[in-house]
Amino acid sequence: MWTPCMALRLRSRYLFTSLHRVSSIHHHQLLRQMSMEAKTSVARLSDSSLLKTQGLIGGKWTNAYDGKTIEVQNPATGDVIANVPCMGMKETADAISSAYSTFSSWSKLTASERSKLLRKWYDLIITHKEDLALLITLEQGKPLKEALGEVMYGASFIEFFAEEAKRVYGDIIPATLADRRIFVLKQPVGVVGAISPWNFPLAMITRKVGPALASGCTAIIKPSEFTPLTALAAAELALRAGIPPGVLNVVMGNASEIGDALLSSTQVRKLTFTGSTAVGKKLMAGCAGTVKKVSLELGGNAPCIVFDDAEIDVAVKGSLAAKFRNSGQTCVCANRILVQEGIYDEFANAFSKAVQNLQVGNGLVEGVMQGPLINEAAIKKVEKFVQDATSKGAQILLGGKRHSLGMTFYEPTVLSNVNNEMLISREEVFGPVAPLLPFKTEEDAIRIANDTNAGLAAYIFTKSITRSWHVSEALEYGLVGVNEGLISTEVAPFGGVKQSGLGREGSKYGMDEFLELKYICLGNMKNE
Repeated sequence: MWTPCMALRLRSRYLFTSLHRVSSIHHHQLLRQMSMEAKTSVARLSDSSLLKTQGLIGGKWTNAYDGKTIEVQNPATGDVIANVPCMGMKETADAISSAYSTFSSWSKLTASERSKLLRKWYDLIITHKEDLALLITLEQGKPLKEALGEVMYGASFIEFFAEEAKRVYGDIIPATLADRRIFVLKQPVGVVGAISPWNFPLAMITRKVGPALASGCTAIIKPSEFTPLTALAAAELALRAGIPPGVLNVVMGNASEIGDALLSSTQVRKLTFTGSTAVGKKLMAGCAGTVKKVSLELGGNAPCIVFDDAEIDVAVKGSLAAKFRNSGQTCVCANRILVQEGIYDEFANAFSKAVQNLQVGNGLVEGVMQGPLINEAAIKKVEKFVQDATSKGAQILLGGKRHSLGMTFYEPTVLSNVNNEMLISREEVFGPVAPLLPFKTEEDAIRIANDTNAGLAAYIFTKSITRSWHVSEALEYGLVGVNEGLISTEVAPFGGVKQSGLGREGSKYGMDEFLELKYICLGNMKNE
């Protein structure tokens, strides 16, 4: 049966096949399929050819083999931005074959050659940063200014690893016998499967793909079905930068089929994933079948500890940034704000006033600081957590319900008198809700903070250098911010302990995740 969706797929296939074949006439044909608001938003793209609606396999833009598509919606309006392929096992198998066949030639390029290509990719990302930010806001919902910050952050990983490509050093080990020489080489692991989440549709990709390509690996990217457009635009810029076809592939759609194809393939030698702990455990188990290397950046339950000697203004500003960035939808968001009893009331009042000033709305509107949650399931989860907390004695100081804007907007919320047994203290709320927990002593704070299976990020606010060292060392977390709420950077290792994951991303340590050590022993090295 011929349907409007089929017509849209045909138009999309023709409109966005390549940069050189896109025209303003075709662009207007796509716009006619959208609501007036969606038309206006997409028309703001300076380079309309960055709006790709096909997967990328072997350098070719490709539809799903069975013609199926999925809608990409703007969470702030509900508008359909585009239809993209709903790919599965067969498309992923072809993407793997493409990456595998390209690996030999890519890995044999000199580090300097790979570095120059990555640098060109970085330059193109920066050149098109406004368009990339617009795509992020349209499909993910975060405010445009924040989206632009993500683009710069994401680009920094490509720049950093372009430089780090030239610093993959081996080693020479003093031999135990006079006629032997012992060498250690670092070589790329091979084909990499990279599964990224919806909350940072660019940065979570570049943080994985940057070191993979720099080390000589090829990759298959599986972006979230909620936010594929940013990934596709980044891949288009990679092609423009001269990164060879097949080095970078993008498939999206049926998550279980794509995941199974990556897990079962013996040609995929490494899996890197950012997402929930539950899915991470399944992927880790699946990697056992072919004994793949695996990196997992999973869920968190970040404590933010405010001691009574903290500067209130610094603590409020830092806690606000740690909690409400991306409307609370980050794995390093402050999930529990622990405040020492001596300043609890003062901090609660100052913090609530700051939260009250957060403007909620469509991320394209000037001055908006809080966008929507990603979907209805996300907002229902927030409602469940708040209801659980209030039913057990927590008090709502601010917010506590859906926003009058409707859709998936939720009021920035502050809860007081929260205890560590409430659901909101045990699991990630992943929304704009800040629970305040009182504590008495430093020992109490450490005990409460560590009473979780998660171990990704933690924050401390204190003027005591001694306390900042003692508490940082005692906290069972991979990242600790002291008097600062925004600590992620490309030059430092990012990752967790306990059930928050395995491995590290970013920094020189991030390169090691995509490299294998090879020991070479040269024998019979006798003088002639």
